[in-house]
Amino acid sequence: MSSATITGAQALGDLRGCKLLFSGFHAPELGRIEEFRNAILTLGDDGTILSVEHDGDTEGAVPLPEGWVLIPGLVDLHVHAPQYAQLGTALDVPLEDWLQTYTFPLEARFADLDYAAEVYSALIDDMLALGTTTALHFATIHVPATQKLAEICLAKGQRALVGKVAMDDPVQCPPDYRDSTAQDAVDGTRAVIDHINGLPDNNGMVFPVVTPRFVPSCTDACLEGLGKLAAETGAHIQSHISESDWQHGYVKDRCGCSDAQAFERFGLLRDNAVFAHGTHLSDSDLDLMAQNGAAVAHCPLSNVYFSGAVFPLRKALERGLDVGFGSDVSGGPTASMWETARMGISASRIRESGVEAAKPVERRGSGDKRIDFREAFYIATRGGGAALGLPVGAFVQGMKFDAIAINTLEPAGTVRIWPEDKTEAPNDLFLEKLLYTVSKSNIAGVWTDGINRLQKNQG
Repeated sequence: MSSATITGAQALGDLRGCKLLFSGFHAPELGRIEEFRNAILTLGDDGTILSVEHDGDTEGAVPLPEGWVLIPGLVDLHVHAPQYAQLGTALDVPLEDWLQTYTFPLEARFADLDYAAEVYSALIDDMLALGTTTALHFATIHVPATQKLAEICLAKGQRALVGKVAMDDPVQCPPDYRDSTAQDAVDGTRAVIDHINGLPDNNGMVFPVVTPRFVPSCTDACLEGLGKLAAETGAHIQSHISESDWQHGYVKDRCGCSDAQAFERFGLLRDNAVFAHGTHLSDSDLDLMAQNGAAVAHCPLSNVYFSGAVFPLRKALERGLDVGFGSDVSGGPTASMWETARMGISASRIRESGVEAAKPVERRGSGDKRIDFREAFYIATRGGGAALGLPVGAFVQGMKFDAIAINTLEPAGTVRIWPEDKTEAPNDLFLEKLLYTVSKSNIAGVWTDGINRLQKNQG
């Protein structure tokens, strides 16, 4: 970063209890972008937004440096935290082979707590540097390493939801990487829930998650036990749903119903439950999820590699289903939510217009309307927050100040401002430019609860 940027970041370290003079954007609801032009945002001592005024009193306000644009922090609804160690590896094989040959052996290494701490520390640092302020994490089957991930997220300041993976079915899980019994899976999950809820100074920063890996990896007894535990504790839930032909078909053969129906049967389809992928969900499955208050983590990058289909995003949104983006590290080859959102836009266009040029135009695509950058911006911010039931993703009174400052003038960055862009205030087209061209070098500040975590973690 330039010396001016470093000075600005240092001056804007902790904004709790401050008034901030800024320009920027948010999407408080699907379909509506609101821009701020020299607005005033006032924070409470705990990092909660007390007020946002377009024409507020600037006396005593801390100004963002010239060229900085403020947006809400990005929300990643699907991260396999241990898989960061194999990012970009073996994406040329089918899902079931990828899991058995590469992923399960890697995750088994997280019995080594030092190795786990090394990988998890690097992941959280890198995610924060990219502007991901909230993330929903799968860990591994190991209780100590999962607890360590939660501790690292809290220490570094990422708002995080962390779950011990439950997988006990000997038919689908390797003998050296699975819970020995259904009860062990449930008991281990409870231990993680208790640990996270008891972390000192954990004031709404880190949450426990009930995490059956997916139906094929869990016995009925395990799924039933986890459903009861979720009901008892009120913990969030996460899993995979109708991700591929193999997984979708396996559940139908074993359970005699779809993934969504199976999760409902086991008490796991409810509010604060997020299910990744969903590329093979039927219309009735989407309706069932919406009726039960469950959400989808749309993973457009990893779906290209493993799902064999494009998620029906427009259908899901029209049914009132909460949807956020997921990077799916490492089924997706990047931890960047910027790249994930861009692919989300591209995937929707592919689904709408189709891929076979030999077919007539009217029969080439699904007919689903595409999303544009405005909807992608919402899904990457407030959409993810809404899916988790958390007060993040928008600059609204009562929400947490989780935010990103983008330095549009950073010489090492990838945003280029031309004379025609230099209007008196940003506009929608300027937001589009940011969404498509921002890179890590442009991220000048990253706040959760009003504290600049980028400055804190980079020294």
